[in-house]
Amino acid sequence: MTETIAQASTERGDIVLRRRQDGALELRVNGVFVMDDRETRSEELLATAALDVYTTDDPRRLLVGGLGLGYTVRALLGDERVREVVVAEIEPDLVAWMRDGLVPSVIDDPRVTVLLGDVRQVVADRPDRSLDGILLDVDNGPDFLVYGANAAVYQPVFLADCRRKLRPGGALTVWSSSDSEPLAQAIRATFGACRVRPVPVDLQGRDETYFVYQASS
Repeated sequence: MTETIAQASTERGDIVLRRRQDGALELRVNGVFVMDDRETRSEELLATAALDVYTTDDPRRLLVGGLGLGYTVRALLGDERVREVVVAEIEPDLVAWMRDGLVPSVIDDPRVTVLLGDVRQVVADRPDRSLDGILLDVDNGPDFLVYGANAAVYQPVFLADCRRKLRPGGALTVWSSSDSEPLAQAIRATFGACRVRPVPVDLQGRDETYFVYQASS
């Protein structure tokens, strides 16, 4: 039997944190599965892919779009080179659940700053060439949006804004639940190249593949 741990209704819809019968903690938004704490490889790969591109310089300052259950941020904090992680999260209730201990917290680390708001505005407010990496995991990818407004996150206008905020050699890393050629094309048009990494996962007993897209400035 599934147990509801917490839920909230916002102008964007309903957010539910629940404990499944198999013991996994699961996050759903508007009835759509977003993530759980049972299969976290793609969230962790998002972090390691962003960190792996640095060979001669340190990835000191990173921005993460989407807090989720914290696995991307946790993986970043495991690298001693990281000095600052700014997290853009649009849902204040999700941040509150983590602060209250309903979700294991990654935001009490002194290197982490959480900014409530749309990731597009958070990125826009950063100085140009101030970030070593931008990691985007704000939705299920461009083809399976939970919030329709997030379509703009995967378009050239915002991707170009991301590039301006990255220092030379900095990396943009984007998570998607599906293989999206339009996303790859938009990244290539903005950055000149795009690397695509498939991530096989076990999603509640089903074999699925998620994807990580990456480009360097």
